[in-house]
Amino acid sequence: MDDELAALAEAHGVATHYEDANQRRADVDPDVVVAVLAQLDVDASTPEAVRRALAAPKAPPSTVVLREGDVLEEPGTVELEDGGRVELPAALPLGYHRLGSRTVIVAPRALPPVPRSWGWMLQLYAMRSAGSWGMGDYADLATLARRSAEELGAGVLLVNPVQAVSPTLPVERSPYSPSSRRFANPLYLRISDIPAYRDVDEATRAEIDALRPPGDTELIDYDAVWTAKAKALELLWRHVEHREPEGELLGFARFCALAEAHGPDWREWPPEQRDPATATADPERVAFHAWLQELCEQQLAAAREAARDAGMPVGVVHDLPVGVHPGGADTWAVRDAFAADVTVGAPPDAFSRLGQDWGLPPWRPDRLAEQGYEPFRAVVRSVLRHADGIRIDHVAGLWRLWWIPPGEPPQRGTYVHYDPDAMLAVLTLEAHRAGAVVMGEDLGTVEPKVTEALHEHGMLSSAVLWFQREYDLPDHPLIPPEKWTTSAMASISTHDLPTVAGFLAAEHVRVRAELGRFEGPVDGEYEAAERERGELLELVQQEGVAADDPVTAFHAVLAKARSVLVLTSPQDALGELRQPNLPGTTDEYPNWRIPLPVALDELFTDEGVRRVAGVLAAGRTTRSGSR
Repeated sequence: MDDELAALAEAHGVATHYEDANQRRADVDPDVVVAVLAQLDVDASTPEAVRRALAAPKAPPSTVVLREGDVLEEPGTVELEDGGRVELPAALPLGYHRLGSRTVIVAPRALPPVPRSWGWMLQLYAMRSAGSWGMGDYADLATLARRSAEELGAGVLLVNPVQAVSPTLPVERSPYSPSSRRFANPLYLRISDIPAYRDVDEATRAEIDALRPPGDTELIDYDAVWTAKAKALELLWRHVEHREPEGELLGFARFCALAEAHGPDWREWPPEQRDPATATADPERVAFHAWLQELCEQQLAAAREAARDAGMPVGVVHDLPVGVHPGGADTWAVRDAFAADVTVGAPPDAFSRLGQDWGLPPWRPDRLAEQGYEPFRAVVRSVLRHADGIRIDHVAGLWRLWWIPPGEPPQRGTYVHYDPDAMLAVLTLEAHRAGAVVMGEDLGTVEPKVTEALHEHGMLSSAVLWFQREYDLPDHPLIPPEKWTTSAMASISTHDLPTVAGFLAAEHVRVRAELGRFEGPVDGEYEAAERERGELLELVQQEGVAADDPVTAFHAVLAKARSVLVLTSPQDALGELRQPNLPGTTDEYPNWRIPLPVALDELFTDEGVRRVAGVLAAGRTTRSGSR
């Protein structure tokens, strides 16, 4: 790597080398660095261009980050968020303030301790009930919260992302590829809980009831559910007073109205509609989509209230995906904050030897700073409007993201760095104001400083039984749960990994072999799975847990974790073989479409579920730990 190009890359947070999954140095090809710099509007195409860019005057930092009690040691007058003014030097109150053209973020040093609890990791779409239409909905979330607390002693519900997708067919199935992270998904609305449904005449109500799709399909049919609900909502809309939306909601509702007419990807719309400044949308449809968001907020608030009324010490935690669809509502409305032609993913590792491309555009770190991190603030605030907590998917993305330049395969990318102090300050401040907990998904190849910073600021990291190993020791022995970190949300598995029953039966190997996902001999994969299963069963024995019921036994081991939160999924408790999502596949596997094998009411009477809930609840009351 040329020294001048390396210096220019460092100045803009673009990595010229990194540590790979085997902890070895990996050098980035110079042309990849040049391509990534171009996405930040930095010309490095020739040596002369590199020298010009290095010689250009550097703009002063546009965002200043302080923690509560810090003194801003420079002259000037700060305009406070509440309209007041403070002469510097001084310590400033919590908030987002202005010092000339700069934003000053003042955040708490740490969030308060998280109550010890156990709870569910929910794939909400999979919960089908007597009142839902072919898939789980927001009312099911309220029922789960209330009954899990009252009947099973649960204290927290972690929900899959319920952010908005485009109101078009086919419906986006993956909850991790939303059109917007600032708004909610009307697909999860409970039609019979809408005020207008109760107010309409019997004939209209009967017409709506007749639209209900079957609830016993083998896989969840998102298109059928949305088609039925959209028709029902249109019928109810005729009986609702129409109001014109304002602010961010207006922009989002305009996108939805335009998507109905031109498709889900604004990059393929007519030229005049691609720019919010020149786009024109039917005011009636704009008002309709704004109304759907009002309904989502009402029903999400009801679910949160159900958790509180039932005495859940933590409550409902919502999941924040790492990004948005490149042609969705967020990139249409705030496109200058995104590197629109880049996608993010991961470099090669043992699980994905060619790397991963998630197809999501990243924030531009320079634009975030210039805008006082307002785009990120809006996303976090929107989730916490109806949540008691937030889980940050791929939390290492607050530090760095793997950028893949246009036209390149996943392995031909590099890391671009963000300002973690600013990102964490926004998270801490917004969570403090909402009285919410923060969890970070720090699994995989993650730098130790990520986990350390989460704990320093009162946030939880992730601990998964499959991965709790001493990687610095030979053969990577499993770590006993009593030695897991306290500041964590602990679980046996995740939605991207085998369920307990699936792991025990090597279902994850069978499925991947059937789909041709292995490069080497399948026998070796079965042998590795058998070896891991033996190690885990040995851990069960070491912990003095009876192994006659392996599913309950694994949960009994989890219950011993020092971690403040222990979570499991209904799929794990029920002994479901299939995992919700198989990474690296799309239509080859029924990702995000697998319903629970029992209806929601039956979940609470299932003997296996009650055994699992019993051991987890007992583990929360018999142990205590310190951070």
